[in-house]
Amino acid sequence: MRFTDTVVLVTGGARGIGRAITKRLVDEGGRVCILDPDRHAGTDAAREYGDHVLYVRGSVASERDVRRAVSGCVKWGKRLDGVVNNAGIAHPEIGPIEDVTLATWRKYIDANLTGAFLVTKAAVPHLRRTSGAIVNISSTRALQSEPETEAYAATKGGILALTHALAISLGPTIRVNAISPGWIATEEMAPRDQRRAPKVSRADHAQHPVGRVGKPDDIAGLCAWLLSSEAGFVTGENIVVDGGMTKKMMYV
Repeated sequence: MRFTDTVVLVTGGARGIGRAITKRLVDEGGRVCILDPDRHAGTDAAREYGDHVLYVRGSVASERDVRRAVSGCVKWGKRLDGVVNNAGIAHPEIGPIEDVTLATWRKYIDANLTGAFLVTKAAVPHLRRTSGAIVNISSTRALQSEPETEAYAATKGGILALTHALAISLGPTIRVNAISPGWIATEEMAPRDQRRAPKVSRADHAQHPVGRVGKPDDIAGLCAWLLSSEAGFVTGENIVVDGGMTKKMMYV
């Protein structure tokens, strides 16, 4: 029960990786505030995980929403010990670069990168009081790419740079780290009325050196460790969790 008497804000915590992180922290005794625009998923998560979860509806791209969520979280929990900047647009492909509108580009930047800045900015005064920790969720797409994913890749690369910059600025009081997930099948971490088994094939599993596609718990377990005192000597790091895919040569 590493997180007894601790309070963590998880953005995008209503489904997918964020929901798995929320569940892990609650299972280990923590209290979690979820900031998410999906009312149905957020309400379902709060009901499933009980009175250890507070759901706040809002967008990380809105400074007003972020301030309201952080202040509401601190009022509810009486403290703030950790932040997980997980929220963002999860669809990498946006089409040929010459067809990408400025509005689309800004939408990705606002949700995937500026949101982490806004949440961190609002949370830092509270985290200083508890010597807290921040975990930013990036992606292996910050390190390698498929075609037509420029906006997504740029935001995730920005998350990595933001992570090490914050680690230097906020240390030694606050630690800041990043996780870069690879292929994580998240269908089972949807609202309870939308859950289904992941649609992955033997070939999907086999292309990973560990022999399988990732699970949300693979990320949640590492995130919990990074938030805990067990990771007290770790800051400014990006940890890749991808079953070995970024280490595998693809020659045919």
